[in-house]
Amino acid sequence: MARLPRLILPGQAHHVLQRGNNRQRVFGDDLDRQAYLDALREATRLHAVRVHAYALQDAHVHLLATPQESDGLARAMQTLGRRYVAYFNRRHGRSGTLWEGRFRTALIEAPTYVLEMIRYIEQHPLRASSMGDDAGATAWTSARHHLGQWRDPLISEHPEYWRQGNTPFEREAQHRAALLNLIPLGRLEVIRRHVHSGWPLVSAELAKRLGAELERPMGPQKAGRRATSAHSVPN
Repeated sequence: MARLPRLILPGQAHHVLQRGNNRQRVFGDDLDRQAYLDALREATRLHAVRVHAYALQDAHVHLLATPQESDGLARAMQTLGRRYVAYFNRRHGRSGTLWEGRFRTALIEAPTYVLEMIRYIEQHPLRASSMGDDAGATAWTSARHHLGQWRDPLISEHPEYWRQGNTPFEREAQHRAALLNLIPLGRLEVIRRHVHSGWPLVSAELAKRLGAELERPMGPQKAGRRATSAHSVPN
């Protein structure tokens, strides 16, 4: 079966996953990480994409972003890829590809799942047990911005973040409490299946409506059976 084109809807949040080719490291040190964020900021500005959250891991990157145009996200990631790979190869004396094929993306429904996805992204250092119990201790996620520790020029706060409180203090306190409460393993596995498969993380109602409007499946299908719910995407 031919691979479906990416489902990207302007004005809606999307999770983006970039992985190193053969799971190789894509950041050698903090200079590389800063160069990536600089390139990401310029690429998303150029193509009208708002970045709501990010986490830079040694061999992969997680983003939550909203494109304003249907092709904006793809164009931004292409621009980012060209600029960062050229920089990385030049600095480290290498050539060839850096990323594992095309980036993966999954539509994230707002308001239902946006805060959960920000939490999923920013909890990466905690799940790796590298930051103790302080999700704001690393400069390489958007947590420091959402916790009020640093104003990150890359971040455009999602409206759902603002609904956590009427004042910056309330929003930051709510966000800290959410980050320190790790996502349960069962729910984490569901999120990961969407992140890696690209199936949208949306309610059953929205999945049905989008499937009818776009004439495409919103989840994996089995022969002789109806498509499964977007909440139960199998491995």
